[in-house]
Amino acid sequence: MSDENIKSYTVEELRAKRARGESQTDWAKIDALSEAEIETRSATEDAETNIEWDWERAELVMPQVKAHINLRVDADVLHFFKQQGKGYQTHINAVLRSYMKAQQKKQPQE
Repeated sequence: MSDENIKSYTVEELRAKRARGESQTDWAKIDALSEAEIETRSATEDAETNIEWDWERAELVMPQVKAHINLRVDADVLHFFKQQGKGYQTHINAVLRSYMKAQQKKQPQE
């Protein structure tokens, strides 16, 4: 899949699309299925079953070592991330990484 096929949406945009009924999922059809039927269908209709993986270009990406810091953030920011559930620190890191990459794209290459 090339990058031109990837679409990005903010949480707000996704919520608005859902509120307008813009979904590719037939929720009524799914709601009518039993748990067993859903499990059976997901096992037999897996979208990845026909994918041929290109292992020649595969890269092993090892997780980076985390640095331990004491970071002070606004209480409402911390509350927001904690409300997202388990892994909130990982989510904070992902947001910071995304910002970092966006800023690096803006900077001229040295």
